[in-house]
Amino acid sequence: MIGRLRGIVLEKQPPEIVLDVNGIGYEIYMPMTCFYELPELGEEMILFTHFVVREDAQLLYGFTSKQARAMFRELIKVNGVGPKLALAILSGMSAQQFIHAVAQQEVARLTKLPGVGKKTAERLIVEMKDRFKNMQGDLLSTDSQSILQSDAMADYTDNNAETEAIAALIALGYKSQDASRMIKNVFKEGDSSESLIRNALRSAL
Repeated sequence: MIGRLRGIVLEKQPPEIVLDVNGIGYEIYMPMTCFYELPELGEEMILFTHFVVREDAQLLYGFTSKQARAMFRELIKVNGVGPKLALAILSGMSAQQFIHAVAQQEVARLTKLPGVGKKTAERLIVEMKDRFKNMQGDLLSTDSQSILQSDAMADYTDNNAETEAIAALIALGYKSQDASRMIKNVFKEGDSSESLIRNALRSAL
């Protein structure tokens, strides 16, 4: 199990980055709520990771805090929720926002996330609500909200910000038409791809 990596950020292509660790480039998928907290290209950072091995692939998921990783690990325990859907959920809302949605049984809000239908939303509420009552440590620590709901965003710009933002939303599970519409509705000249994605995901909820 690869649980933690420290390295240099070489590439950022939402929702994926390449982290250089002693000359080895790790391709890592991240929820957008963590992606916004990445440093500039060429800077060092530490990621908490979760390694998934499948018959056809080996995938590495990264998080800027143990709290976000703990939520991801709890989500993939839910029947019908795999890593891709968990990534989409944590891209659409922070861990604390998800906890609130579950506590308040906000089925309608959860179904606005890509890949989450009414049955899945109801299952998430039933299974996760009981778990939250008994959880301590990483997931529900008192500083998790400030860490996971940080407004920090990368400042780098890209000429293809709109295209990258649409591609990122598609990678998170949105249909091509929906992704294009979401970005078009929030597009502002000069916005980075992260900013466009963040605003699109916020407007979807």
